[in-house]
Amino acid sequence: MFSQVGSQQLSGVDRCPHCAIATPLFYRVWFSETAVTRRDNGASSTWAAYACSSCGSIVLAQGYPTPGQYADYNTWRVIPEAKNAHEDIPQPARRFLQQAMDTLHAPDAAAVMAGAAVDAMLKQQGFADGSLYKRIDEALASNVLTRPMAEWAHAVRLGSNRPRHADADNPHVSAEEAQQSVEFAEALGTFLYVLTTRIARGIEAANQASTD
Repeated sequence: MFSQVGSQQLSGVDRCPHCAIATPLFYRVWFSETAVTRRDNGASSTWAAYACSSCGSIVLAQGYPTPGQYADYNTWRVIPEAKNAHEDIPQPARRFLQQAMDTLHAPDAAAVMAGAAVDAMLKQQGFADGSLYKRIDEALASNVLTRPMAEWAHAVRLGSNRPRHADADNPHVSAEEAQQSVEFAEALGTFLYVLTTRIARGIEAANQASTD
């Protein structure tokens, strides 16, 4: 349950949607003192901006009035929401991807989990033998990956290898590198599973409609 819009602190958010730290401390940096009206006469809302004490990033909280207490606004939406791995991505790739999303505040861990998610997705696609380097190239040759995607996959592979093997010269990845690794793993899951499942469902629905 979120705190009311305009409170000094925003509670009820499990993870910061930007850095993924658990039970973040969000402090208010701005709020609308009155409800923001709409031209279409729809329900008005109050808004507030909160900063994460860990990464300094901002979230917006939108509130609606409590019935019978117009001035008392409860938060019903926080923007952006924390990331969640899509349910159409099969296990164990989905769990690895979720762990990558949840550890963005620890870049090395996020990079390793993103690499594991990519690894699991390729295995599920039938590329199970040999090194990850070889399997990425096989997926490219089989047109499962485009060349830019394969190049990005190799970058994720190299990033996950550095902390995993404690690279002597450069063992850590930056927050930006970890973010890019997680974004690629999520994009790959969307490309391989989410979009194809959505298309299949659309075709099935269209066929069903044509027979009704």
